[in-house]
Amino acid sequence: MHVYNLKINKNSLFKGILLICILICIIIFFYAGYYFFSEIKKSNQDENFVVVDSYFENTTPVSIPSSQYTNVLKEVHDNLDDYIGKEISFVGYVYKIDYLENNQFVLARNMIINSASQTVVVGFLSEYENIDKFDNLSWVYVTGTIEKGNLNGEIPLLKVEKIEMTDKPEDEFVYPPDNTYIPTSSSLY
Repeated sequence: MHVYNLKINKNSLFKGILLICILICIIIFFYAGYYFFSEIKKSNQDENFVVVDSYFENTTPVSIPSSQYTNVLKEVHDNLDDYIGKEISFVGYVYKIDYLENNQFVLARNMIINSASQTVVVGFLSEYENIDKFDNLSWVYVTGTIEKGNLNGEIPLLKVEKIEMTDKPEDEFVYPPDNTYIPTSSSLY
């Protein structure tokens, strides 16, 4: 019978285990990075990427509530090509500006920008042949189709198909875009 005397140095054992743990963490880190970047590359090469906005899926025209007005306005400005041809309806007021063409106006709302209730005018550049029949600052309900327009660069243009006078809404002010609106989801078809 043989007896072996095995002597283990505690410092060497600790260093060995620590080295093995560090190597495992480095391997996991590089694998996760490789996987992440290969998925991004794969998704960028996919030609069938489609943006789906739940506001624009089922109904025509889409009625935009005051609570989401600036979120939708920002989304359409940021991703204009995704919304060309979409029909929308909402309440705003006619805001005529001198440098616009005779048939153009801004379908506007006042957006509160700070706690002192200061506001700025925001809205869609719109076109309607008979806009001169509506007074400046009159409240209207509009239905129109989003197209590409040009005003110091490419912007959304609402081609108005239907316009009617309406009362000033109770929630006449809108608020800056926020994170409560998740406009798009990525889906592969």
